[in-house]
Amino acid sequence: MIAIIKYNAGNVKSVYNAVTRLGFEAVITDDFETLQNADKVIFPGVGEASSAMAYLKEKGLDKIIKNLKQPTLGICLGQQLMCAHSEEGNVDCLDIFPIQVKLFPSTEIVPHMGWNTIFDLKTDLFNDVKENSDIYYVHSFYCELSEYTIAKTDYILEYSAALNKNNFYATQFHPEKSAGIGEQILKNFLSL
Repeated sequence: MIAIIKYNAGNVKSVYNAVTRLGFEAVITDDFETLQNADKVIFPGVGEASSAMAYLKEKGLDKIIKNLKQPTLGICLGQQLMCAHSEEGNVDCLDIFPIQVKLFPSTEIVPHMGWNTIFDLKTDLFNDVKENSDIYYVHSFYCELSEYTIAKTDYILEYSAALNKNNFYATQFHPEKSAGIGEQILKNFLSL
């Protein structure tokens, strides 16, 4: 059973639809026991970092997420909230990945919206995904490159398209909106 974390951040339903299309049973929940007992957990999100963190803390979900033992996938805002600190609202986040989330320099159009390529792919999350595959983005903030970077994208600068540390995985892009490539990445995560 796949648990999708419900925390007042948009895009939860499209992730649910993508997971069930792949033939997996999924539930959207903020119930502690359900999250702890799920086979896999997905932490999606579209929204603003400081208000999302305030909600997670208010509900006690911040502690639950950090202590999950099963494979857990953060998507977009979910990835950013897994980092140490975000410039969006100047907020301390979950600190699963000890890196910073920064605002793109305004030398190009921000937000970064649309299709872009991923490269330097590492880990089983990218099995059967070719270098320079196109995936879909919508974001104004990015996660720095680090030892946890398992995929990169270049927009204004190179940044972490995906991260991995132990059982925690995260993507800045939206696999649920990235057609066949995104479906393969989701399938890879659900098969870990």
